[in-house]
Amino acid sequence: MTGGTVRAVSRNAEYSFTKPKRESITLLTGLGVEGDVHAGRTVKHRSRMAKDPTQPNLRQVHLIHEELFAEVAAEGFEVGPGDLGENVTTAGVDLLALPVGTLLRLGSDAVVEVTGLRNPCLQIDHFHSGLLKQVLGRDASGAPVRKSGIMGVVRSGGVVRPGDSLEVELPAGEHRPLERV
Repeated sequence: MTGGTVRAVSRNAEYSFTKPKRESITLLTGLGVEGDVHAGRTVKHRSRMAKDPTQPNLRQVHLIHEELFAEVAAEGFEVGPGDLGENVTTAGVDLLALPVGTLLRLGSDAVVEVTGLRNPCLQIDHFHSGLLKQVLGRDASGAPVRKSGIMGVVRSGGVVRPGDSLEVELPAGEHRPLERV
């Protein structure tokens, strides 16, 4: 196991791109963040609900590594915790390199299973014009590189606060790289 730290937690009960920082959030098993608009067993993102509202919600919790903020700051963009709609801002763990099925232990009780990458959308450019290009790049072969965080489902609920530990447990067997969910 490797570890990092929870730097900030955020939630919003209304559909909005950004999410206000909180002193704590409560993760609910199989649902997501208590009081967050994206919590639920089935999809809650508007575009996905329009296609099929019965799809399972693989995007109950959105996590972003704070190291991304320094990366985009070097290009002139000021971004902080909750600004890109994440629930948990982390430090010290390369979230984007984790395989599908990784368990993230947040604090003493909460466990989130990683399901995939967040697919950055045009709303990022509405927040800061030009920012989408910074969080959605291309690799040498032309394949998309999504940097705007990862998504997961809550396997074990609990309260999560800034300063809590973040422990990473990789899945057994062959590791599957993250894809957009």
